[in-house]
Formats: sequence, structure tokens, C-alpha cells
Amino acid sequence: MSDIVISPSILSADFAELGEEIRRIDKAGADWIHVDVMDGHFVPNLTFGPPIIKKLRPHTDKPFDVHLMIAPVDPYIDAFADAGANILTVHPEAGPHLHRTIQSIRAKGMKPGIALNPGTPAEIIDPLIDDIDLILVMSVNPGFGGQSFIDSQLRKIEKLRKRIDETGRDIILEVDGGLNTETAPKAISAGVTAIVAGSAVFKGGPDHYADNIAALRP
Repeated sequence: MSDIVISPSILSADFAELGEEIRRIDKAGADWIHVDVMDGHFVPNLTFGPPIIKKLRPHTDKPFDVHLMIAPVDPYIDAFADAGANILTVHPEAGPHLHRTIQSIRAKGMKPGIALNPGTPAEIIDPLIDDIDLILVMSVNPGFGGQSFIDSQLRKIEKLRKRIDETGRDIILEVDGGLNTETAPKAISAGVTAIVAGSAVFKGGPDHYADNIAALRP
């Protein structure tokens, strides 16, 4: 089995039967379930919040990898913890006190992560690298699924891989945006250990989910 974590984004699932879709990708070999939370303010789209996540939680035992594209973040940390999030990833731009936010996430028993938009430099994680469990590199501008991979983010991934290795800590380096059988190998070669994929997993319907997930592994 590959050491690369595959975290299908349910943003590309059939919203009319999300619970069943989660069971399908679980059975098909997903390692995590990626949940994109958008507020229509921090990013130009709306998705779902804690009540829906709580309803989806019983459908799988796999970790819920929750990416918050919302601002402010802090008032909702407790709600996402109570809904069953296992990993909670936030953007540095989403609040004035990122260290406090990270502390609050960990205090609620979740693994804290930091997400970097294409225009956010790798260096921003330096003061907090000893406090986080995951770094998410956005290889598209967040807000919509189905976008094309931004190749310049590979250099950022390489920088982050070096920084992580220097710490000696087991920090997950995740990438999200435009991942498919052509771009995933590039990201893996640059140093990522987790792949978020939406369209590439859900294309072709349920009969193809297992093959689609397997195709993303090295």
C-alpha cells in the first residue's frame, strides 16, 4: 500500500446522496474524507457547515479532513469539533491571531493545519511549524472545484518539504487543486504526502471510484 494519503473532496460528490457517496469512497479505498467549508465571503462560494458534517459523520470511520475557507474561524472551532472533524485546516488570512487559533484547534482534540493560497508564501508557516500537524498547499485559487493545477506551486511544495524535514516532525504535506493522474505524480515528486482530489475521484460514477483512487497512488 502506498504511503500517500488520498483524501477525496466531497465537493465533487453527488450532493443528493452525500452519505452514500462517503460510504462508496470509503469502500473504494479513500484514506481520509476531505470536506471543503466555504462561506461566500472568504472565498466566492457556499458549501456546508457543522450541522451537515455532523450528519455525515456516522457514514464512515475515516478521518474527516476539514478545510475551513471561512472568516472569522475562531467562533466555529467548537462546532466543527463537536461535528466530528479530525483535522481542521485554516488560512493565515482568516484571522488576526493564527497561533491562538492553532492552540484552540488542538485544545479541542483535533489536528491543526495551515492552508496556503497560491499567493501565500511558504515562509508564513515558519513561526508555527512546531505547532501544526498539516500544511495544505492550494494549487488552485480556492472557491471552486474543477480548476487547473498551478505549476508554480511545485516550487512552494519543495520549499515546504525541506522545512518539514529540517524539523524532524511527521507533518503531513497536502496539496489540493487540479490533482489528477498527470499532476499528482509531480506533486508527489516535489514532496507531498497527501493528495486531495475531487473530480479525479468522482468522475465516471461509483463503479470507477476504486480505480480512480488507485490511479492517484504512485
